[in-house]
Amino acid sequence: MWKEFKHFAVKGNAVDLAVAFILGAAFNKIVSSLVDDILMPPIGALTSKFDFANFFINLSRQPVANVAQAKKAGIPIIAYGQFINNVITFLIVAFTVFIIVRQINHLHKKDDDEKIITTKKCPRCMSEIPIEATRCPHCTSELETV
Repeated sequence: MWKEFKHFAVKGNAVDLAVAFILGAAFNKIVSSLVDDILMPPIGALTSKFDFANFFINLSRQPVANVAQAKKAGIPIIAYGQFINNVITFLIVAFTVFIIVRQINHLHKKDDDEKIITTKKCPRCMSEIPIEATRCPHCTSELETV
């Protein structure tokens, strides 16, 4: 059992998971900074009139002016404005991550495009064969040389 645990913890998925977690945490800081420090200020300047944070439904008979006052007084409210803010923030973060991943995939695609082609398909049996082959090893058809 100790040997299996050692294999799992050191050589198995646990190390991969730990690396992914650490990189995810670092990537989270980058995305958070991109959204909070670069994207949100211009969006905030454009939508400064639309602050949903203080939109709420008061569930008591006591009058309150804003969410902070209601929370401080312990008055039950439905703070749907903060929910709207969180949804908007999520959409901005999700779109930002999409753009980043899309660009990374685009770079990987360029690397894949530069690979040297070493095989071709036999036109008769559709088997994968070396590009220099003059006869298919699967169906023995003679092939045109390129």
